Amino acid sequence: MSRPGRRGRATIEDVAKLAGVSRQTVSRAVNDMSEITPSTKQRVLDAVRTLGYRPSRFARGLVKQDTTTIGLIVSDLVNPFFPEVAAGVLAAAEHRGWHVVVCDTQYSLERELAALEVLSHQADAIVGYLGNPDDELERHAGGVPLVLLERPSTSSRLGSVRIDIEGGLLAGMRHLVSAGHHRIGMLDGAPYPSQSGRRRHYLAVARELGLAVDENWIFDCDHSVAGGATAMASLLGAHPDVTAVFAFNDLVAIGAVRAARDLGRQVPADCAVIGFDGLELGELVDPPLTTLHIDKRRIGELAVEQVGLILAEQPTTHWPVVRPRLVIRRSA
Repeated sequence: MSRPGRRGRATIEDVAKLAGVSRQTVSRAVNDMSEITPSTKQRVLDAVRTLGYRPSRFARGLVKQDTTTIGLIVSDLVNPFFPEVAAGVLAAAEHRGWHVVVCDTQYSLERELAALEVLSHQADAIVGYLGNPDDELERHAGGVPLVLLERPSTSSRLGSVRIDIEGGLLAGMRHLVSAGHHRIGMLDGAPYPSQSGRRRHYLAVARELGLAVDENWIFDCDHSVAGGATAMASLLGAHPDVTAVFAFNDLVAIGAVRAARDLGRQVPADCAVIGFDGLELGELVDPPLTTLHIDKRRIGELAVEQVGLILAEQPTTHWPVVRPRLVIRRSA
């Protein structure tokens, strides 16, 4: 193979491309650092010799600290769900002596790709809540290992930590049906098509339980308290016979409770409400929120475990699954 000629001197990107690894892996191999297998190191060093790559003194100063850095991408740090996930990532990373860099995308697909571009030059691996298609994510990650949170992956090169949404919806809907509810609507705050699992499983579970509901019983909303309140008013206006509502998350559910009460309905006597998150905030509202509790810190811990396996070249296609737990309070 001929040496790259467009810049006259081989770069770390050239070596990474030839060796089929990330630029961080090249740095680790060149500087004899940890978290890299002998076979990968040899492949990188062979590419270094082939290309005549010589790392700059400045680059050596940046990478010689022998620390692993994880990039964490979340959708909204103001939403109390994401800080709990971040706490799990930070604790698990600290246990391994790793560093974490956090980026907030504000649910913007463009900001998400920009964050990937930045972290692909700063981090050894990236975990996050991401809405772009898998091929687009891989392209912007530039070969850096990537673990998706709360969504499956169609690529064998991407890790994943999933939520058993179907099991959670089934438990919640069965609880509502056992309480006598058969006209159950849904408020869906999914920010991306890749996170539409709650909608899909709501419809599947409704069919399984023999409920006469369809897409018209689902109202989209912003994933916030205000969004939940607005959507709840619309749902009850279109279907005044609704006696229970399944919300995308706890913030939406809290908004739904407020709207129901503003419309003169008692919760849960006239309309039951179930959330999906398990935020501590749900215990403080009136009435306390029935919800499907997700172990959010565990999501972060499992993500770091996935990173460890990928960096050690021990990836698996058996992605870990976090199973929601029904917490019955007084809203349903």
